[in-house]
Amino acid sequence: MINKNMQPYQDAASFLRQKFSQTPLVGVVLGSGLGKLADAINDPVVIPYSEVPHFAQSTAMGHKGNLIFGHLGGKTVVAMQGRFHYYEGYSMQQVTFPIRVMALLGIKYLFVSNAAGGINKAFKVGDLMIIRDHINHLPNPLIGPNLDEFGPRFPDMTRPYDPQIIKMAEDIASIKGIAPKKGVYFGGTGPTYETPAEYAFFGKAGGDAVGMSTVPEVIVARHSNIRVFGVSVITNESNDLADDYVNDGQDVVIAADKAADRLCALFTEVIANLD
Repeated sequence: MINKNMQPYQDAASFLRQKFSQTPLVGVVLGSGLGKLADAINDPVVIPYSEVPHFAQSTAMGHKGNLIFGHLGGKTVVAMQGRFHYYEGYSMQQVTFPIRVMALLGIKYLFVSNAAGGINKAFKVGDLMIIRDHINHLPNPLIGPNLDEFGPRFPDMTRPYDPQIIKMAEDIASIKGIAPKKGVYFGGTGPTYETPAEYAFFGKAGGDAVGMSTVPEVIVARHSNIRVFGVSVITNESNDLADDYVNDGQDVVIAADKAADRLCALFTEVIANLD
């Protein structure tokens, strides 16, 4: 008997298979200002979210709202040029819907990126931070009836970000002269930027960078046993707030865009070395 809760995911996956018949190895989620990586995808098949059954629409600044199939680093990929956020008013099921559709399409890896505020005092604007772990301050996307077709009721989250891929990325970054940081991503709801007291609190809780996305996607991917690699681009320094400091969304997009070339080079080379 078919689980009726699976039908929307299957509808979207069936539609996309008609547009692109190859099985993607890697799913990629591109955050604020980081859609430039999509330009590096070879033989692209671009599908607006508005055409995909049951997909939400991306309203966030710097998110174009396209699903792109093609090849990156010699591997078949499907990339989200913009994501969905809880703060846009979407449910967690809507926010993570594309990841589960990617799972049905057959991805084995999920690469996630985001723009984040640097809590760690060693971080500067433009730094790349390889995510080694996260702290979730968003509603858990697995709350509700479990979809056994994707994974177990209580998935393990001991290693949400794959240690082997992190090691590979660090080695590749060293060769390419990229010096990424490594740290813990604190995921909050937004849409307000954090107060100075919240920045301090999140840092004491173990966060190195803070943002408004990513964690739900990672949880859903790990629920389906998809290996995950994540990078935050540090787009504002929330660790040293001057008297006249103001967080600005447009500045975040500009800072992310400046770092996009390095992120693109890192993602492309790591994907090229996947099995």
